[in-house]
Amino acid sequence: MVPRYARAQMTAIWSPETRLRIWFEIEAHATDALAELGVVPKDAAAALWRWYDGAKAASPDGEAPIDVAAIDAIEAVTKHDVIAFLTWVAEQVGPEARFMHQGMTSSDVLDTALAVQLSRAADILIADLDTLLAAIEKRAHEHKYTPTIGRSHGIHAEPVTFGLKLAQAYAEFSRNRERLIAARADIATCAISGAVGTFANIDPRVEEHVAEKLGLSVEPVSTQVIPRDRHAMFFATLGVIAGSIERLATEIRHLQRTEVLEAEEYFSPGQKGSSAMPHKRNPVLTENLTGLARMVRGYVTPALDNVALWHERDISHSSVERYIGPDATITLDFALARLTGVVEKLVVYPARMQKNLDRMGGLVHSQRVLLALTQAGVSREDSYRLVQRNAMKVWESDGELSLLELLKADPEVTAALPADEIEARFDLDYHFKHVDTIFARVFPAT
Repeated sequence: MVPRYARAQMTAIWSPETRLRIWFEIEAHATDALAELGVVPKDAAAALWRWYDGAKAASPDGEAPIDVAAIDAIEAVTKHDVIAFLTWVAEQVGPEARFMHQGMTSSDVLDTALAVQLSRAADILIADLDTLLAAIEKRAHEHKYTPTIGRSHGIHAEPVTFGLKLAQAYAEFSRNRERLIAARADIATCAISGAVGTFANIDPRVEEHVAEKLGLSVEPVSTQVIPRDRHAMFFATLGVIAGSIERLATEIRHLQRTEVLEAEEYFSPGQKGSSAMPHKRNPVLTENLTGLARMVRGYVTPALDNVALWHERDISHSSVERYIGPDATITLDFALARLTGVVEKLVVYPARMQKNLDRMGGLVHSQRVLLALTQAGVSREDSYRLVQRNAMKVWESDGELSLLELLKADPEVTAALPADEIEARFDLDYHFKHVDTIFARVFPAT
């Protein structure tokens, strides 16, 4: 985790203190269930909560203080993190703590805690997406009918509106939101099944109790570890969201190029674009987002590799998840917030969009003339030839010539289409007749 690209709320989920508090709650809830089943004394479960609640009450921030350094010192000897934690808790609670972890294995604690952390992280990311979607929707309606050139292969194609560009982004991030909701549900599973997942030494009702208390579902078959296909899908979903971030960021970067300059990132008072060239206004935020998106996607392959564990368990996945759990969620949280800011403050230049639309002498209307010729009885091959030969003259003149005037002066064209019918095919508004229909599909009715 790089502090430069981290926000406090998400970072807090991955702090050692938070992780160890979740561990304690898993152990304490499990002990409660064991006590109800008569496996351990009820006083033992009560003692755990008595210490924990008392520690929280005495703490200035209302959180039970966890001595991470002390636990790390124990782990330096035991070489086992869960045993180190249990040893430290026993020192705080006293003799009753010996009834903790009855019939459980380390993965019960580690995997269930990770499920809690990833679920909480997903909740933040879903809220981030909601904020981003609201920003995109607002700007899309603002520019619903702002004409701009659509490009294919980076080359002028046909007219669109800037609102339609943003509507596409809204639809894409809406799909991402649904994917993340599904991934959250998939990852939010609890496993308290003991060694190799057979429940031989712990009743399945304990797992059900812990799952209910932590807002998780029960893992049907844990084999000691929760199957990592769930985690792979979760991180793959984060990777797809990152891809969508990069797509929109790349669009903005292209639009900010000097020779295009149809939109640009907000340039704040006092901001500097270059240490050498005072005139520079660079798309630094969207370039940064492109890099951050690459990092998030980079965590997908290790998550997929984690699916194939040995037999009922191994820990080859553990070190990977200690990296990618915090880094992927923290980075994506930051990126979504940054992209929201870019969209909210994006400076749009409608006049420049119109100028770019007009700069190639009406070439953007070539298809309409082609179709009109075919409807007038000219073969498609001949129609294409007639329009293209005039269009290439305009192209080679760099827009100095007019496609409309060349077509009206071409006797083969005017033999099929009168001048007024040719002119009718150069109506810009024709291309926007279904904008309302598209918007109605994309944006929820209000």
